[in-house]
Amino acid sequence: MGIDAKLVEVEVDSSPGLFSLNIVGLPDKSVKESKERIAGAIKNSGLTPPSGKHKKITINLAPADVKKEGPSYDLPIALGCLLESGQIKFSPEKRLIVGEISLDGSLRHSSGVLSVAILAKKLGFKELIVPGVNAKEASAVKGINVIGAATLNDVIRHITSLSPIVPYVFSEQLSDDGGLENSNSLLYIKGQESAKRALFVAASGGHNILMFGPPGSGKTILAKALSEILPPMALEESIEVARIYSSAGLIKDSYLSYKRPFRNPHHTTSAVAVIGGGTHPKPGEISLAHRGVLFLDELPEFPRSVLEALRQPLEDGTVTVSRAAGSATLPAKFMLVAAMNPCQCGNYGDDKLNCICSPISVIRYRKKISGPLLDRMDIQINVSRETPQNETVQEYDRKKPINIEEMRKSIDLARKAQAQRFSKESIYTNAEINFKNIDKYCVLEPEAELMLKNAVANKNLSMRTYHKVKKLGRTMADLDGSEIVRENHIAEALAFRVNESIFSELA
Repeated sequence: MGIDAKLVEVEVDSSPGLFSLNIVGLPDKSVKESKERIAGAIKNSGLTPPSGKHKKITINLAPADVKKEGPSYDLPIALGCLLESGQIKFSPEKRLIVGEISLDGSLRHSSGVLSVAILAKKLGFKELIVPGVNAKEASAVKGINVIGAATLNDVIRHITSLSPIVPYVFSEQLSDDGGLENSNSLLYIKGQESAKRALFVAASGGHNILMFGPPGSGKTILAKALSEILPPMALEESIEVARIYSSAGLIKDSYLSYKRPFRNPHHTTSAVAVIGGGTHPKPGEISLAHRGVLFLDELPEFPRSVLEALRQPLEDGTVTVSRAAGSATLPAKFMLVAAMNPCQCGNYGDDKLNCICSPISVIRYRKKISGPLLDRMDIQINVSRETPQNETVQEYDRKKPINIEEMRKSIDLARKAQAQRFSKESIYTNAEINFKNIDKYCVLEPEAELMLKNAVANKNLSMRTYHKVKKLGRTMADLDGSEIVRENHIAEALAFRVNESIFSELA
C-alpha cells in the first residue's frame, strides 16, 4: 500500500470433489493467473502439480478484505500446494516468503522486496526467502536472515534442510559510488558566478532555488550541474530512497545507490504523476525525488493544479494520497529547483532585444506562479545572459577553473555538521528546520538579528521568509565553520532570498 508492505497469509486446503483450483481473498487478474504458472513450475521442477488427485483445492489470501495484486504470491502459493499435498514437509513458522515463478521453476525479480524486509524485521520473522536477484536489496535490512534462491527446487531443498542456503550478507561495497567520477559540468560553465554560489549554498543546506532569466542564460545546465556537487547519501537515506524505487519496480540490478535522485519531469506531466496516486496509490515524481532534486524547467508552463499541489509537500516533507482503494502517506523531502523566463518570448527587461509580449500577457505569465509557492523558494536569483564579451566571462578565462573536489569537500563538511547538530532529530539538513526548533539551531549574533528585523519591517516580509533567511544564514555559517550566524551571513541570505527584481517590476 503506497510504499509500505502488508502481511498476507497464504492458506491452502483440499477436499474431496470435482477438481478445481480457486484463489480467493480479493485477487486481481495477475494473482488469478498464478495457478497456471505454478502448475507449470511444479511440473517442470520434477514434482506433481495440483490435479484431480487432490480434488478440490482452495487457496485463501488473508486478510480477505485487502485487494491483492502482482505475481509476488507465486512462491508461497506453490509451497503451500506442495505442503498440502504431502510432497514436502517443513515448518513455515517465522518464515516470510515472496517471489514470482517462471514456468521452468526459476524465480524472477519482484517489486517491493525492501519494504517486505522492513516489515519482516518489524514483525519478528527470523528468515526472509526471496528471489536471488532481490537478495542484495533485502539484505540492507539488518537483523533478519535473507535467503536468495534461484529456483523453486533451491527453496524446497533449503526449507527441508536437504541443502540449506547460506544467508546473504550485505556489503556496502556492492553499492555503486553514485557516479562521482562523472564529468563536472560546472567546470565548463563560464561566468554566472553568483548563480554558482547560490547552487553551492543550496546544495549545502538542501534549500529550494528559483532561477529567473532569459532563454539561453544557462538555467537548465546550472540546475543539472547541481546533481554533481550534491554529497552522496548516507546508508539510512539510501535505504529510504531504495524503498520507494523498489515499491515502484524501478530498482535496477537490486543495487542500493548512494547518488541522490534527480527527477526532471516534462511540463505536460499530470498532477497524479507528479504528486502520486492512481487507483492504488503509488509514488509520484516528488516521492521519487526524495532526498534528491526535483527540477521543474519552464515553471510557468506547468498546470496550475500541479504547482499548487507542491505547496503542502514542500512544508511537510510528506504527501497523503487518498483514493477509493485506500490512502497512503508517501515521503517527499526534496530540493525543488525551478527555472523560468521573464515572459513567454523571454526578452522582457532585456537591454538589447525587444519584447513582443503585451503587458497583460507578461502579467498573466508571471501570475501562474502564486505568491504562496514563491514564498516557499528559499533562494531566488536572476541569471543574466552571458556573452563572450562580458567581463565575468573574460575574468573566468583568465583565472583558474573552480575546484570541484574542494567544493564537494566543503559541502560534505557542512552536511556532516548538520548531521551532528540534528542527531537527536528526524531531520538531515538546515532546510528541514521547523518553527519549533529554529531558535535552538539558528542562533544569530545581535547585529545579524537587528539587520534581519529591519529587513522584515522595511520590506514587509512574512514570517516564513523570516525563518527561511535564518536557515539560509545557518547554512552559510556552516560553510564558514561558524557556530553563530553572523551579520555577513544574514546579508548574503537576504540578497539570495529577497530578490525584488523578479516580480516587482510589474507591481
